[in-house]
Amino acid sequence: MRLTRIYTPQALTLNATIALEQQASHHLAKVLRAHIGDEVFLFNGDGGEFVGRISGITKRAVTVELHVFVDASNESPLSIHLGICISKGDRMDLVMQKATELGVNQITPLLSERSQIKRNKEALAKKLRHWQQVVVSACEQSGRNYVPQVNHVENSIDWFETCDSQAKLILDPFCDRNTETIQQVDSVALAIGPEGGFSEQEISCANACGFNGLNLGPRILRTETAPLAAITLCQTKWGDIPSL
Repeated sequence: MRLTRIYTPQALTLNATIALEQQASHHLAKVLRAHIGDEVFLFNGDGGEFVGRISGITKRAVTVELHVFVDASNESPLSIHLGICISKGDRMDLVMQKATELGVNQITPLLSERSQIKRNKEALAKKLRHWQQVVVSACEQSGRNYVPQVNHVENSIDWFETCDSQAKLILDPFCDRNTETIQQVDSVALAIGPEGGFSEQEISCANACGFNGLNLGPRILRTETAPLAAITLCQTKWGDIPSL
């Protein structure tokens, strides 16, 4: 079996034996068809990862003995906080997954004037739990040992007012600004609007809160494409994606 990475929220220490959670156990035993003696990587978001060996497989749980700690990190020097208006269907899943792969640190789902989703609290809470699991799976796949936080849903204007990143950018296809005027920074906030874009009032409020407009070019990008293009641009300029 290929070496597999598994996230667990449990405390991890050398020589400990860990009983994995139901979902992780099912993935290893039923999906990947793991066997006793197979090696896996475990991480819990505190940094680094442990090499372990499967010591038991039962109907209730897979147990793993931890025998090596690897002090590895694939984190970018740039901290990215993505504020993105909630879109319909599975497009948010795609954004959560790919934004994690590209190195974001926080994701805040936003509601704006032009949002076209139902604002049911129970449904949104269920979505948050689902998105956090999407992020965890993306970390397992991409080699990240720190798990981005999916924050509670906020109103876009409230988020603009409380955001404290060094650089603040709001996607605006009608502005003529880009990142060339911004010097080296350690943190950036990206605000991505809904399908119809942010309203003029929201853009005005964002500007008053220190957000600069960001134009990604002459083509109109979809809500699942725009954040990934913006994240890549920021990682190339200030983070760890090399430029051509």
